[in-house]
Amino acid sequence: MFHLMDNECEQRLVGCRPRDHTRRNLWKNAASGDAAYKRNADTGDVWATSGTPPSRRSKPTPKPPGRRRSYPKVKTAFMTTCVLLAASFALVSGKVQAVSTNVTTAPGTIWTRHTIDNTSHGADGVKFGDLNGDGLPDIVTGWEEGGEVRVYLNPGPATAKTPWPRVIVGKAPNVEEAIFADLDGDGRLDVISGTEGKTRTVYWHRLNANRWRTDAFPATAGAQMWMQAVAADLDRQHGTDLLLASKGISATVGWLQAPQNPNDLAAWTFHKLREAGWVMSLLLHDMDGDGDADVVFTDRKGARNGLFWLEHPGAAANRIHAAWKEHVIGAQGREVMFADIGDVNGDGLADVAVAVKPVDIFIFLRQRGGGWQQQIITLDGAQIGDAKAVKIADLNRDGLADLVFTCENAKGNREGVVWLEQQRNGPWRQRPLGGPEGVKYDLIQTLDLDSDGDLDVITCEERDQLGVIWYENPHTTN
Repeated sequence: MFHLMDNECEQRLVGCRPRDHTRRNLWKNAASGDAAYKRNADTGDVWATSGTPPSRRSKPTPKPPGRRRSYPKVKTAFMTTCVLLAASFALVSGKVQAVSTNVTTAPGTIWTRHTIDNTSHGADGVKFGDLNGDGLPDIVTGWEEGGEVRVYLNPGPATAKTPWPRVIVGKAPNVEEAIFADLDGDGRLDVISGTEGKTRTVYWHRLNANRWRTDAFPATAGAQMWMQAVAADLDRQHGTDLLLASKGISATVGWLQAPQNPNDLAAWTFHKLREAGWVMSLLLHDMDGDGDADVVFTDRKGARNGLFWLEHPGAAANRIHAAWKEHVIGAQGREVMFADIGDVNGDGLADVAVAVKPVDIFIFLRQRGGGWQQQIITLDGAQIGDAKAVKIADLNRDGLADLVFTCENAKGNREGVVWLEQQRNGPWRQRPLGGPEGVKYDLIQTLDLDSDGDLDVITCEERDQLGVIWYENPHTTN
């Protein structure tokens, strides 16, 4: 998914330095670990999967069907996300699949819902990172109405179905975004949060002498309604920088450049890349195969809404704050929501799927000669809410990429979470997943939380206060 050419490039994107692999206590360094790589024979692209880098073996060893997956140990939040998303991407490969644009409704089992936390108000997004270095992906979530940022420590498959241990890492009124990142290069993950409303500030939450402290980045204070954040070393100079995006008046996509001393918060500087209306997704991906992290984003509102990517100009160019070239993917003029990157048709190329109001999924199939083939899937909207997010994942382990779809405005008996089963020859089958509970769902993650060999669905709901939740995949066999 996120392309990494070698270990040097991995450290450059993540903004970390090599460190030992010693297990630390709860709040010490995130454990290091090898990430596996897979090369596309036609494009030369390399992406992380699981196992050992290509320098140590010639090709990845395929996972036998039904084998239980173990969580990869990761170096930072970026590598955690990279490995987890790539795992979903790598599940779908082999023969190229003709992607249908037709949908038919089909019966299905309501998946069992498990609550990670429902003790605050307005859960808004779930992001992964291994905070305590135990090799299990933990979760960070901002509670918008509750005004708190919380981390959930993954207890492992044996007790994942019970509420997870939680830590409040900071207060942040109107919090909209929360991610893991190591900004000071000490090998320990911190948390970055972005806020909207009247707060409009990006915060750094970090552990100091066994207590969490919260500091604001002055360059962001009161400036914009900050909706999205991604950590990456963009200039190969002083460690991890932050890509940021916002909504509303004066909204932008831009980046916060790390100074020589990252603890000098006043020295962090913001550089605008593009004006925006309301950015929903901000995804790192090497779109042009040159080894650095480009940015795929969706802009929901404004005169230039749609799905785009910004081309990383190179580290040296970023040091002088050069412009990033914008490329249009599609869906211009439509209200685009959350997007995902993955191989939908099994050709080994990274496609892009985006949820689009009212109940559409736009799929952009990457073409080997460049460009995109657009396909539009319109869901049966009679019993679901309005489009919010889409996730590409093989849920039933048949080798084909399926789609998870979340909604907002799923009032009454309308469903807020459904999934679309891809068939080899035939229309997508729209199946129930979450049932009628919940009104406003959000971003989707997939991960095998109970270690039974299939991908479960993690999300949050913020109107009926279901909170941070996950749905147990019933497909234990094909």
